[in-house]
Amino acid sequence: MPMPPYAVACQSCPRPAAYKIAARWSDGDTEELKTYALCCPACLQGLFALSAAKQGACRLAPGEILDAPGVYEVAPGSPRLVRRPDLEHPSTS
Repeated sequence: MPMPPYAVACQSCPRPAAYKIAARWSDGDTEELKTYALCCPACLQGLFALSAAKQGACRLAPGEILDAPGVYEVAPGSPRLVRRPDLEHPSTS
């Protein structure tokens, strides 16, 4: 029996998460998205900046790669993530 969909909260506030901030990681054999944050639209820019700083501080073993973080739209009930490069910029406010 499949699990029913459930709401995921933003990690900085009680609103529902609409975005996943993640970066492609690989050790040459395995590849996955390394998750930095799940967040709502209001918290996106602050958590995106924090995620970029965390990624920049990562030390990698020989053969490992870690791309820059990206923003992915989370659709409730869908396993598919949609990349949103239009949201991957510093806040101008």
